[in-house]
Parts: sequence; structure tokens; C-alpha cells
Amino acid sequence: MTTATKNPARPARVSPARSVGNWMMNNGALVGLIVLIIALALATPHFLTAGNLVNVGVQAATVAIIAFGMTFVIVTGGIDLSVGAVAALGGMVAAYSWAEMGLPGWLTLLLGLATGLLAGAIAGLSIAYGKLPAFIATLAMMSIARGLTLVVSEGSPVPSADAVNWMGRDVGFLPMPIVMMVMAGLICWFILSRTVLGRSMYAIGGNMEAARLSGLPVRRILISVYALSGLFAAWAGLVMTARLSSAQPQAGVGYELDAIAAVVIGGASLAGGRGGAWGTFVGAILLAVIRNGLNLLNVSSFWQQIVIGVVIAAAVGFDVIRNKTISQ
Repeated sequence: MTTATKNPARPARVSPARSVGNWMMNNGALVGLIVLIIALALATPHFLTAGNLVNVGVQAATVAIIAFGMTFVIVTGGIDLSVGAVAALGGMVAAYSWAEMGLPGWLTLLLGLATGLLAGAIAGLSIAYGKLPAFIATLAMMSIARGLTLVVSEGSPVPSADAVNWMGRDVGFLPMPIVMMVMAGLICWFILSRTVLGRSMYAIGGNMEAARLSGLPVRRILISVYALSGLFAAWAGLVMTARLSSAQPQAGVGYELDAIAAVVIGGASLAGGRGGAWGTFVGAILLAVIRNGLNLLNVSSFWQQIVIGVVIAAAVGFDVIRNKTISQ
């Protein structure tokens, strides 16, 4: 008596064209960056020079560091409008405590970072326990932080200590702003992909109520998320201060929008639950390349704002299309 053997079901083959399409759908920012680099290399011989590429990295550094902190917030489905003002406040606290209070340089650096951490934690508390919408809570913190920066500085630049200024200098052939950006990116990647806190952020962004019912301490996690955003913003503020050897009261104006744009362009969803350090890095570099390329092509700064706005709108539209494709 023979027994018939059933052939195991074979997984459906995915055509090469569909595989490429899926990869491009998930890596749209990287594809756009590659195409843009090729176009600019053909349009101007000055783009692919070593000096210009380093300049692109330095220009991208502060926005990228802020954007890495913003990634935590957007992954949870939130928003942080205070990061530009918090960056200015962190740099100003560090400079003022050295120039006017005579504190040691290393301590002023820590105070600047602590300022950002505290500002973010306060915003997180108002969201988690005060039930304020993230938009309103961080908008209020933006106004408070900018006001404090102006009060402390009296509207004038304040010189900073060497313990801060080294972050804006070159070490050998490496500009320290780029090193700071890479360090911030690695920390962001590690938190999101290798820690319980990072996995909890994705869970909250996917479904906050389900995360709460599953036992996650949602309130504490949200406070941690906004505290991290403030910390990264202050870090970027110290890098900005270091590049100028002084804290500027109007530093960081509009940087919150660039940071949000970098995160969204990099593939994060404003609805939460999706995003990562690599995508944010690509998004920040893409914005810097666009601005750099338009400068090399002598395009007016007014038109540059229009182009950046179109890119942001396209990125959000792409995110909507992708979400519909995934849900089908």
C-alpha cells in the first residue's frame, strides 16, 4: 500500500518588477537623494567637490540632530514644535553660565543639555498628565523657551566657553558637527531598535490604547520621549553655538519645521508607528543637498523656500499613498 505525499505549498513568487517597486516605495527618500545628487553633479561641476560635500554635511548636522530627537516623538504619533526654541535656549544657558556666571566650561555644557532635557520633560508632563494636545503643549513651550532666551541674553549674542566651542571645530579632516550628527544618529538607532523604550514608542504610535491595555506605562514613556526630544534639541543648540563661538538669541528659528520635514521625508508616518534613524538621516541630508544645490545654481532664497515646501508636501502625499497601499 502506497501513501500519497502531498507537495508542500510553495510561497508565491514576487516578480522582480514588484520587488523593485516595493523597495522604492520603502526607500523613496534614498532614491530621491541619489537622483538629486546625479542631477546636481551634471548641472554644476562644483557640487561633487570634497569641500562642498563636507559643507553639505556641516549644514545638515544641526537639523539632523534635532530631527533624530523629533523621530522619537513622531514615532509615537506626536509632534514637537518647541525644538528650535529649546535649541536656542540650551545654547544660551551654556554661554550665559560661563560668560556671566563664571562657571566651569564643562559644567556649562552639561547645564545646556539639562535645560533641553527639562524643557522636553515639562512638555511631556503637560501632555501625559495635563491631557494637553502635543501641538498646544509644545507650541507653548516654544514661546516660553524663546522668551527665556531673549530675557537671559537681553537680545544680544553671548560668548561661549571652549568646552562648548570644540564641537564646532575640525579634528583633523573631520568637522566635529558631522561627528556629532553621526553620534546622535547612532544613539537614536540604538534606542529605537535595541531598547524596550524604543519598542514601546512604536507600540504607542501604532495604537496608544492597545499599548496602555497591554500594560505599558504610556505616560512615563511619553515624558521620556519629549525629554529625549528636548535633549537632542539642546545638543544641536550647543553645536550651533560652537560654530559661532557665541549663543545667538534668534538661533534655531524655523528649525522645528526642517526637523519635521526631515523625519517625514525619511519615511516616518505622522500617524505614528513608523520611522527610524536611517530614514531621518537621509531626509536631513536630502534637505541640505537641495539647499546647497540651489545655492550653487544661484536660485533665490525665496524660491528655495517654495521648493522645500513642495518637497514636504510631496513627502506627506507619498506617506498617504503608502498607508493606503499597506492597508489594502
